[in-house]
Amino acid sequence: MSKTLIPIFADQLSQNLSSLAASEPEDCVVLMMEVAHEATHVPHHRTKLIFLFSAMRHFAKELREVGWTVDYVELTDDDNTGEFTSEVKRALDRHDINQIRVCEPSVYRVLEYVKGWEDDLGIPVSITQDDRFIATKEEFAEWAAGRKQTRMEYWYRDMRRKTGLLMDGDKPEGGEWNYDKQNRKPPKGDMDFPGELRFQPDAITQDVIVMVKSEFDTRLGSADGFFWAVTRDGALEALDYFLEKALVDFGDYQDAMVGGEAFLFHSLLSPYLNTGLLGPMEICRAVETRYLAGDAPINAVEGYIRQIIGWREFVRGLYWLEMPDYIEMNHLNAKRALPDFYWTGETEMNCLSNAIGQTLEHAYAHHIQRLMITGNFALLIGADPHAVHEWYLSVYLDAFEWVELPNTLGMSQFGDGGMMGSKPYASSGSYINRMSDYCKDCRYKVKARIGEDACPFNSLYWDFMARNEDTLRGNPRMNMVYRNLDKMDSETREELLKQAKGFLEGLDESQTKSYL
Repeated sequence: MSKTLIPIFADQLSQNLSSLAASEPEDCVVLMMEVAHEATHVPHHRTKLIFLFSAMRHFAKELREVGWTVDYVELTDDDNTGEFTSEVKRALDRHDINQIRVCEPSVYRVLEYVKGWEDDLGIPVSITQDDRFIATKEEFAEWAAGRKQTRMEYWYRDMRRKTGLLMDGDKPEGGEWNYDKQNRKPPKGDMDFPGELRFQPDAITQDVIVMVKSEFDTRLGSADGFFWAVTRDGALEALDYFLEKALVDFGDYQDAMVGGEAFLFHSLLSPYLNTGLLGPMEICRAVETRYLAGDAPINAVEGYIRQIIGWREFVRGLYWLEMPDYIEMNHLNAKRALPDFYWTGETEMNCLSNAIGQTLEHAYAHHIQRLMITGNFALLIGADPHAVHEWYLSVYLDAFEWVELPNTLGMSQFGDGGMMGSKPYASSGSYINRMSDYCKDCRYKVKARIGEDACPFNSLYWDFMARNEDTLRGNPRMNMVYRNLDKMDSETREELLKQAKGFLEGLDESQTKSYL
């Protein structure tokens, strides 16, 4: 009897996936593929590869246990062609298939492959809507239509109303929509962090680790010390751990940075959310329940929920609204190569050394490290936003293009000219000093602007503003910055620009190769 082929991708690891929900196990063959093209599209961190391949293999096992037939293609299988389309074609040759049913891919490039399958393979293809999000692409496009500016805050409020999360009738719980001003406490003294929940690799994960060591021996990151969950049960355990151990302090310190501490009070749930092991509403409801029970403050709960139903949903909507042109945007015409130390962590700037070092070790850094340390520095030096995007996509465990690209090219690098954020997220060393303890152990002096020991962020900040003055001066949120630049005496301005020029020339001279 002819059957339906259901391809499932690495970020679709949910038994509630729409393509599965529309099918019966006895009538279908599920196809899961580890393909070289996706593993090498950018040079993914080895921890990321281990996580994705192991989670896929565990999900295939779970599907088989509940009655699905799964055709699983491992990366090192002799006949593996290394690409989605050709692997689907091989599956059609192995099975009696009369149609393909696939949940819409999350990445534009992969969706384009899928759209071509019907013509390329000569078989009917139906694409089911990915309903694991709170809003549809069409809902976001309708909301954005006719607006001069798309701002997350107003979208977020609509998502609160739609979901009922933290709502008191038609008003926000606590009387405020947003408690962001209560989410910015710097670290203080000796803080007691809960530490990360570690999962022991089982036999499946151990096999993946051996494979990744062999096949990706030159990639970033160690293949040893892997501790992430790779199943839904593990992801649920990680959710419970966050609720019990970290949520209560998350709100106060979500923007804080501490040397030698990678995880602080962050949930570490984004890899599970972005692969489908957890759903957005089940996380948000669990977090909201803690507030309603009096076990977590509103600034923590609202701040966390905002990241999921606000930022995450907004980013997805913007990605699909603006692709494929979005990925090529470069509003500030930035073209500098990304410095070598983004791939090695070897720099005397302690903030960058910490943020990049933990990224290389764990394939993880929290949102402020990404935005205000690695992203801020890349913005100030005028790094090519596409190169920055590819670095973030490569090194972070939770990075899939739909969520990473707008956050990086748009919000971090202002490459979209203000679609994601209303101004560039640029800062001098003072912000880093206020929100972290990095500066006290740095070779550079954070309060110095000129001289051999001056913090590079300080002169680079003013160089960035001067370099992009024609583009940015008209931005209302930049008025104060340019008033301060106008007040600066010409000698100080020249010294700052000379300091930055010397630093940038040294940066360019130290660049040895391209890592992408």
